[in-house]
Amino acid sequence: MSTPFQAIEEKVRQDIRITPEEAVLLYRHPRLHDLGKLANMVRERKNNNRATFVLNRYFNYSNICILNCQFCAFARKKQQPGAFEYSIAEMAESTRAALKEGITEIHIVGGLHPSLPFSYYLDLLRELKAVSPALHLKTFTAIEIRHLAERIYKHSIKETLEKLREAGLDSLTGGGAEIFDPTVRDQICRGKETAEEWLEVHRIWHRMGGRSTCTMLYGHVETLEQRADHLNHLRQLQDETGGFTAFVPFAFEPENNALSHIRRASAMEELRNLAVSRIFLDNFDHLTAYWISMGLPLAQVALSYGVDDLHGTIFDEKIFHMAGSTTPLGQTVERLKAAIREARRDPVQRDSHYLPLEKSTGNTQELATT
Repeated sequence: MSTPFQAIEEKVRQDIRITPEEAVLLYRHPRLHDLGKLANMVRERKNNNRATFVLNRYFNYSNICILNCQFCAFARKKQQPGAFEYSIAEMAESTRAALKEGITEIHIVGGLHPSLPFSYYLDLLRELKAVSPALHLKTFTAIEIRHLAERIYKHSIKETLEKLREAGLDSLTGGGAEIFDPTVRDQICRGKETAEEWLEVHRIWHRMGGRSTCTMLYGHVETLEQRADHLNHLRQLQDETGGFTAFVPFAFEPENNALSHIRRASAMEELRNLAVSRIFLDNFDHLTAYWISMGLPLAQVALSYGVDDLHGTIFDEKIFHMAGSTTPLGQTVERLKAAIREARRDPVQRDSHYLPLEKSTGNTQELATT
């Protein structure tokens, strides 16, 4: 008779969907290598030997926030030491400089600012598009969108998204999901929007024809069952809309916040979570290793545990670094490509929808002409 793992393995080989209960069994499976091998098979089925990255630049426009999330080391109140707020002119100038490095995407998130007017967000998008209409603006979390709709603009989610899209919004970021279970949210982000409120924003955006990423913040107080439940919510919405481009999980950083007594997830736990995610999320084409959180060497290893994307060059990320991350503030294209090649994958630059801007030719790449 087959073991539970062998039964799951056979389902995955036949491209049959596994259940949340089976995902928990995979989380508990003692041999990490078995999970990696199975996840790698799924990765190969979906993406061949290609591993991608995007040339992007981060802006955290302000860390002033009305929330008091227990896991957060980023947020500040007005007048509190460490609070900051960038002007639109500053971000436009930084964008001009970044364009010289070849970036194709600007990634923008911030706190829930209590007093910035809606016009600030519209003007920010317009000004960045004016710098380069070709730039993809991947901006704001579902939590920020609800804040703008309900507290600032005071219009429906759909109307708010329409206004932002008219101003230049191209896609939504995946932040703010944390863990969907309400008991967990009560412990790590009390007062934050619920899982359904987060999902609703992405559902509306997808129905408008928009795309977005999604995330999971794990390694704090959640159980394995709650992780599987989180993945299941994402898979269900993807079944409904098909609007998610990729899943981007990252481990909780336990410094400089109210949960600093919690030990950070180990490298093995990070690889395990990536592998289970790749196996379970059968309707997602892409899985990203967020090197800002896990470091580039471990992200490189993750390319053998189901991952097919190393996110991007990134510059000046603040949220994870204020929480204690010691990774670099950015990576060069050369370093990302070298890490991918060392993992025996073919590096390919992508756009913000995970479509290749280069075509893979084995160990070399050339710009696509079609």
